[in-house]
Parts: sequence; structure tokens; C-alpha cells
Amino acid sequence: MSTPPPISAPLRDANATSPALPPSRPGSPVGGFLLDVVMGVGILLALSLASSLVWGMWRGVEVVREAKQNGLPMPAGEALVSAMGAPGALAQMLIALVATGGAALALYFLRRRASAAERSQSLQAIRRASTWGWIVLVASCVFAGTSGASLLAKQLGIEPEPTNLHLMQQAWAGYPVFLLLFAVVLAPAYEELLFRRVLFGRLWAAGKPWLGIVLSSAAFALVHEIPGTSPNGLPEMLQLWLVYGGMGAAFAWVYRKTGTLWAAIAAHAINNAIALAALILFGMQ
Repeated sequence: MSTPPPISAPLRDANATSPALPPSRPGSPVGGFLLDVVMGVGILLALSLASSLVWGMWRGVEVVREAKQNGLPMPAGEALVSAMGAPGALAQMLIALVATGGAALALYFLRRRASAAERSQSLQAIRRASTWGWIVLVASCVFAGTSGASLLAKQLGIEPEPTNLHLMQQAWAGYPVFLLLFAVVLAPAYEELLFRRVLFGRLWAAGKPWLGIVLSSAAFALVHEIPGTSPNGLPEMLQLWLVYGGMGAAFAWVYRKTGTLWAAIAAHAINNAIALAALILFGMQ
């Protein structure tokens, strides 16, 4: 696993309440945010397609080799597609890692790369005991809030099924170690890099932190539950968007509060670890 690049909040002046910025570029910060989103979606889709094609080629070769070993006729056309099947849990996690992680890294280096001063500030912030206090508090509040929202929704007859639940069940059955690595380490790192450092960070640096929290959290929610791809109805979708949006807002808040993106990554990782443990203990039936 490669280590993510050092990342931090925009560098602050000692007496300022907002980030000390380099000379601002012409154009609207919201326009820059939208350009980030468009670029991110484009890169993500391109990497998803490329990764899926690589999987398809590998799986096709595997199917042909199996047919040769068993003395069967070579499948072609629809027969080959049927024999290949769909990507399994491991392949889907790897495709997500390449696509979303690649988009996050590309936007970080192309659009919101941290300076040496920011990286130094970030390392100083993550060493403070108060930073870890905020991390634990935010992670605990996020898990308590999402659990409370789910219980309340259940009382109202709303019981959504997250789109990734079936994938996690399959992954835990076949690849538990990789699932732990993916859910607790890799996904929090690249999601925070994309949604907090790049998307939220752009509007924060422009002096619009609350707008950044709203817009980046909405994007975070929509990516986790994409309309048209979820089996949930509208009430269930709204409940999931509320939960994911609240998580995104909390992670953006702790990033801004502590001045280091590592705080958001750590809070996200702790939350995912608790949620995965609860799912394993109570929800994998």
C-alpha cells in the first residue's frame, strides 16, 4: 500500500481566523469547485472503465484457459460473456480503489497540492493531544448520530439497505483481511483527500467554509448512494443521504477545527472500524 502524500489545511496566519492564502486566482471559487467535480467524475469514470476492461481481459483469458484444460470448446460471443460473469467482491473493491483513489490523487496533485509549509503544519497538528481528542469525539458522535438516525427511521418504517452492504457481506466471507484494509485504511484516506482536501478545501481557502461543508457533504452523500443505482425508495434514499451528508459535514468540521486532514482521515477510519465491527457482530446474517 502506498502512503498518501502529506496533506493539511490551508496555511494560517498566526492572528487570522481564516486560512492565509496565496494570491487568489481569477474566477469564482464555486466555479472552481464545480470544475473539480467535473474533472473528478471524468477521471473516476475513465479509471472505472479502464479497470473493468483489465478485469474483463484477465477473466476472459482465465475462462479460455479453463476450457482448454477441461477439453471443452472455446467459448465465444455471448457464451464467453456468460462464462466470465460479473466482477466479484475483491475485483469490485480493487476497481473502486483504482478509480476513486486515482481520481482523488489526480485532483490533489493537479488542483490542491499542499505546500511544504502546509505539510509541516499538518504534522505539528496531528501530534497535539487536543487533535486526537477531537478525532475521538467526532468519530464517536458520527457513529452515535448515524445509529440514532437509523433507529428513528426504523420507528417510522424506513429501513434502507446501503448499496455497498451486499459487497461487504461477500468481501467478509471471502476476503476479510482485505476488507478491513480497504474499509478502515484505504477508503478513508482517498475519500478525505477528495471530498475534504480538494472539494471542501477549495471553498474554505476562499473564505466560504460553510458553503464548502454543504456542497462537499452533498457530493459525498450522492457518491455513496447514486440515484438510479440504488434499490431503495425515495424515503430510504433521503435517510441515507442525511446520514452520509452528516458524516461528511462532521469530517469537514474536524479538518477545519484541527488544521490537519489527518484528523478527518483518522475520524473516518475509526467510524468505519466501529461500523464494520457492528456489522460483523450483528448484521452479517
